[in-house]
Amino acid sequence: MKRRLAAAVGIASALALVVAVPPAAALPPAGAAAPDRTVPAVQFPERYQKQIPLQKAASAIRGEIERGGYAAGYAGVELADDHVVLWWKGALPATMADVVAAARAGAPVTVSAAAHSLAELRAAGSSLRGKVPGARVKYAVDGSKVVLAVASASALKSTPKADVPVSVEVTGAKVETSRRDDWAPWIGGADAIIGNARCTGGFAVRNGANQQFLLLAGHCGDNGNQVRDGVGETIGTFTGDNPTHDLALVSTGSVDNQMYVGGLDSNAILNVDGWDWVFAGEYLCQSGGSSARDIGGPVCNLRVEKFNTDPGDAVEARQVDGQVAVRGGDSGGPVYSGSAGGGAIAKGINQYTYVGNNNILGFQDFGTATRDYGIWIAD
Repeated sequence: MKRRLAAAVGIASALALVVAVPPAAALPPAGAAAPDRTVPAVQFPERYQKQIPLQKAASAIRGEIERGGYAAGYAGVELADDHVVLWWKGALPATMADVVAAARAGAPVTVSAAAHSLAELRAAGSSLRGKVPGARVKYAVDGSKVVLAVASASALKSTPKADVPVSVEVTGAKVETSRRDDWAPWIGGADAIIGNARCTGGFAVRNGANQQFLLLAGHCGDNGNQVRDGVGETIGTFTGDNPTHDLALVSTGSVDNQMYVGGLDSNAILNVDGWDWVFAGEYLCQSGGSSARDIGGPVCNLRVEKFNTDPGDAVEARQVDGQVAVRGGDSGGPVYSGSAGGGAIAKGINQYTYVGNNNILGFQDFGTATRDYGIWIAD
């Protein structure tokens, strides 16, 4: 079923929306233009709404960090229940103090002391990778320690030493999480079939030359592979494979800044209103195709917990109700938060979970994709 007069609908797993889905219209005649899409305002749950001003304040701080010059002090930014926490080692520079003061106009921001900067944690993590083959190295957003994630307790005889405190968590073995009938202009959340593998198309993006793509997980295919939707129609060509960050692009003729959020055969979509950095403590949703099949919509109540310091730079979130966070075939699918206008804010794309610990979602943040490809959300 192709998308027609699309409307936002209820999101499964505790994200209840307040609009209904109209009956699907008949398919347009061959060669005719698709009907206009209309997306009514969406009411996200209170916990998502409460975080919007916090996300804006945190984004202003993170934007200044990206401009550089703060490696000695910056440890991380975290969303607490009702305020933003900036973790910092040492004295806050005057330029950053001004940014924090401006951010406080929109939301409460506190500055808390960190024992180590993010740069120090990354350096320590780099030294640990050679000592524990196969471990995933993560950092605590408060600058207190690095965390070694191992597949089993037997994988590590003793905790290795580093210049910062080190803790160990047993996550289980990592497993990659490799909508049916879409049409051009292509949008996020639809089936992306590559050979015998099923993934989910990510966000619709464009670069400075106005070339248009779908963002995808790199492990879904190889450069030059043809990517098709769930009924075999060609979406485009797999390109730009980045094995380090597990990212890739699907080069296609045209895309639209929307994404599917309903079940397998649902026309329900949201507008994607932009992108932002990811912050510890924020709540996200993911709209993978396999989850849409199983539960009729996205998985929500995914709370960001950890940031990896290994070269992949992935982020991890936990489904706080103990539900399955991501399923095989969800890879590449959109990870997002709510926007003030009722749409979605792109945060990243699905990549992996852990065997025996499938309430964890591993994803690549959208900010990393912008650095790698010079892309942003299509408009």
